[in-house]
Parts: sequence; C-alpha cells; structure tokens
Amino acid sequence: MKIRGRRGIAMMLVIMTAAAAAGSAFAETAPAARGFDHLRQRAYLPSDFDQEVFDELWTTWEEPLKSQAEGASLAERRRMAMERYGLLPDPEDPARSLQYVVDEAGRWTMSCLACHQGQVGGRMIPGLPNSNYALETLTEEVRAVKVRQRKAFGHMDLGSLLLPLGTTVGTTNAVIFGVALMRHRDAELNIIQMPPRFDLVHHDMDAPPWWHYSKRKSLYIDGFAAQGHRPLMQFLLVKENGPERFREWEDEFREIEAWIAALEPPAWSGPLDHTLAAAGEAVFVNHCAECHGSYGGDGHYPERLVPIEAVGTDRVRLDSLSAADRRALNDSWFGHSGADAEADGLRDREAPRGYVAPPLDGIWASAPYFHNGSVPTLWHVLNPAARPTVWRRTPTGYDEARVGLEVEERADLPEGRLRPAERRRYFDTRRPGKSAAGHDFADVLDDDQKQALLEYLKTL
Repeated sequence: MKIRGRRGIAMMLVIMTAAAAAGSAFAETAPAARGFDHLRQRAYLPSDFDQEVFDELWTTWEEPLKSQAEGASLAERRRMAMERYGLLPDPEDPARSLQYVVDEAGRWTMSCLACHQGQVGGRMIPGLPNSNYALETLTEEVRAVKVRQRKAFGHMDLGSLLLPLGTTVGTTNAVIFGVALMRHRDAELNIIQMPPRFDLVHHDMDAPPWWHYSKRKSLYIDGFAAQGHRPLMQFLLVKENGPERFREWEDEFREIEAWIAALEPPAWSGPLDHTLAAAGEAVFVNHCAECHGSYGGDGHYPERLVPIEAVGTDRVRLDSLSAADRRALNDSWFGHSGADAEADGLRDREAPRGYVAPPLDGIWASAPYFHNGSVPTLWHVLNPAARPTVWRRTPTGYDEARVGLEVEERADLPEGRLRPAERRRYFDTRRPGKSAAGHDFADVLDDDQKQALLEYLKTL
C-alpha cells in the first residue's frame, strides 16, 4: 500500500482500525489507498474559511453555549465547534476535521467526506453518511465572523445567499447544487454566461451509504445516471475550476472511485437473537426481497425502480428534476456524452417515474431512512402510523431496540421563536420535501413478524 506523507499514512491506519472495530473493511489496493489519500490531502475547491475564523465561531452561538465556550480552553472550544457542526476531529490532530482538508496556512476546504464520513453511536464508519452535518449553520456563522474580521466571502458564503444549503441538520440541498452548477457549463464543461434559474425546487436529501456503490450500476435515488468516476466530480463545478482541471484530476478520481467501490458494509456488533433473525429472514424473502434483493453468499441485488404510485414516499425529489435536467447531465462530459446512459440502459429513467429500492447491506448503521432522511429508525419504517411528526436526534445516541437514531419525538416544534440553528436540529415532516409518508408495505405484517424482520435486518 502506497500512501503519500506521514499524515496520509496515519489517517489510513485510523480509518482501517475504525473499520475493523465496526466490522467493516475495504480492499487494500494501491489505487484505493491513493484515492483515500486524495480525499484527505487534495483541496479540489477554494477554501471555505481559515483557522482564525473557525476559532471565533463560538462568538456567534446562542446562550448558554456561548458563555460556556467563553470560559473554556481553546481546545475545548474547538471540540464544541466540531460537535455543533457535525464534524469529526482528525484523530492525529483533534483541532482539525477529518472532513476538511486543512493546509499549512490553516485554510479549511470541504471535501467529499463532509457529507460521506459519519459516525454511529460515536463510532466512525468509512463511507457512512454524515447525519450530523450542519452545513447551513456552519456557513451562516462563518459568514458572520468573516464580516467582523473583514475577510472576503468565499463561494459557500455567497452561494448560500441564493440557494438553501440544508434546512435540517444531516441533510443537504445537494441535488439542486448540481443543477445550479451545471446551469453555467456547456456539455464539455466550458463556462458559459447564463442567467440564474428561478424555478428550482429546493429540497433536502440524505446522502446514501458509500458501501452500496459497488452493488449498483446507476447513481441517485431515481437511478438516471450511470456509475463512474466522472459524476463524482460534479460538485467541483465552481467558477475557479475550468474544464482543464477536470481532465487533470480525472485519474485521481478514478482512484477515489476505487476507494469508494472497495468499501464494505459494517457488521452489527450489538446483541442479536439468532432464532428470531432466522424467522425474520423468511419474512424478508416473502415481502422485501423482490425489490431490495437477497443476501448472503449467493445474494442478488435487482436495482429495481419502484413507481412513485407504489412506494408512496415524498415525491418532491422526483419532480424537482425535469427530463431535460437529467438528460443534460447524461449528455455532458460527466456521462461521456451520453454513452454511459446508453450502455447501461438508463435513458428511460430520464423521465421521472419513481425511486430505486436501495441495497440494505449495513442498513442498521445508515439511519435516518428514506431518501430525504425523514424516518429516524427501522422500527418506524416498519410501523408507518407511529412515525413522529417532528423529531430531534441526540448527537451520538443510538437506539438499539428500534435500530436507528436516538431521538426526541414531538407532535410540534417547541413554542416560541427558534433561532435558525436551533430550528434546523428538528426534522419537521410537514415541510415540503420532508414527508415521512409512504413505504407502508409492512402494514400487512403482524407485530411478531415485524419484530422478527427488524432482527433480521441487523444481520445484513
């Protein structure tokens, strides 16, 4: 395994150790190892802020947190900031984040790991979605500090004035980021002058687990784009990156893709009733396998697209992209001018139809559930009538009984005016694009079957 630099070696060892502890691993191939090193070391975007800004973020916080930070040491303030924004400290240097590239000058630059490297129950798992990421809150508070320090705004500071970044902690408006960025490029990624679009339907999405990547041939919940290293580069379309940068970085993203494709799902490490799980497997085969596939040595994943009328989950994501939007991505450099979609038979998915039933490997770790992150536990997936209207998670709590996030369930938001940062900690399923309805297939099961199925899902 070849890793560049002491820091890269240390971080790869940390990830491998964490993966082994969680029952997850990845192939130690040289390209995969280099791909991880690229994510940790290479700044593909302009920096978001510097260390001086990060160390002053506490001055924007609400009470009593602000006073607590004021009386704390610098190291404790940094830890508090990491927790507030859903960042994981770099195990080699806790003052820095695992999900941002921090250079020698102290400039912080977001990497793909900001959304795609999370924790469950306090344990870091490679490729796990970051369900604690508070991107909108972080950007708002960075902007406020920059004003005070008289520092120039970056692309995130300015972009967030036009596009919402994420209305709930753990989810982002990533789909519309991509549409907005592609608006100002031709098929070969040359920058073109275009007026902004005012018809965009903003909505939040929950990032998928990266260990599912190797099982699928398509990308995204509606499965319209082909897998490949080029689509992974879509979010680099800032004006500072001309088309030549994408050609220059293409080999590095082949290696990044190799690292993603080598990730394996984490194994459940909690208590398990094997007899009950065996009964649950029979329930799964009869009621779930047709869409979500089979598991084990001879398992098969069908990558089935389920019509929206059948699955019944929130359709804002489906309707937010037109067939023309989907086709533009497929016909661009990212899709090899349409060749990838043609080869994989994905052209018929450019017209909105439904959602792809995802693989369920490692599903115990990837809460919250549904494409918009609206359902906090697997128990709630199996009990649609009991899904909370409003919920708020604890920072690292895990609910082993219900298999998912440890949450406070509410019928409504707290009374009184909430600051934006506090409001984003509550997931309100009544808001557009955030519905927890649908996928009520488990209603045909009795309570014993549901409990057995829940136990079986821990084993995947």
